[in-house]
Amino acid sequence: MLSLLAFLQTQTMEVTDTVAAVAASAIPVATPATPVAAEETLSFWELCVKGGFIMIPLALLLIVSIYVFIERWIVIRRAAKDDDTFMKRIKDYILDGDPESALTLCNRTATPYARLISKGITRLGRPMNDVLVAIENTGNIEVANLGRRLPWLATTAAGAPMLGFLGTVWGMVQAFFNLAKAGSSANIDVLAGGIYQALVTTVAGLIVGIVALFAYNYLVARINGVMNSLEAKTMEFMDLLNEPA
Repeated sequence: MLSLLAFLQTQTMEVTDTVAAVAASAIPVATPATPVAAEETLSFWELCVKGGFIMIPLALLLIVSIYVFIERWIVIRRAAKDDDTFMKRIKDYILDGDPESALTLCNRTATPYARLISKGITRLGRPMNDVLVAIENTGNIEVANLGRRLPWLATTAAGAPMLGFLGTVWGMVQAFFNLAKAGSSANIDVLAGGIYQALVTTVAGLIVGIVALFAYNYLVARINGVMNSLEAKTMEFMDLLNEPA
């Protein structure tokens, strides 16, 4: 009887150990998390540095282009301001025989078309052809003043991409020089530096050139608008002088 009880107790302990082992194997064991590598990024400054020395003249050209654009835009915007009552008052002064008041109005207005009319008023009494030539010459001077510094933008638009291509060629020369120097141990890392410079300078040169080109064309279009306004004011003034007394 005692031996039977001992046998049953032994079997019960074995079953308990087996169940505990199975349960332990079913519980997932926590493994230490693998650290995720931080994504490597390239800042704008680092990108510019990788472009090499060619980035310096490109940066200077960009700064000059922005300055020229803002300065010329302000000047042209002031020149394009139009006073709808200006020519009406000029006409009243001329018909009343008061050119001095007309000159005072022109000097106070201080716009390109006012200076054109002022020059025409100072030529009153001379042949109409002389008056027209004086106005046209003044108009040419005014348009030339509006177009000052625009050659900087035109030069930048053409020269910046060429500088970028120069940096491209220089970078490729460096890349192949490093490749030849490495010999049989050459790999992609040897080419990386030169290729970086080649691509960065190309992109930078194109960006600066495109910015300068758009700025130049925009300002030229605005100047053409001012020229059309000057021509309209000139024709209106000449028609005024040709009106019968």
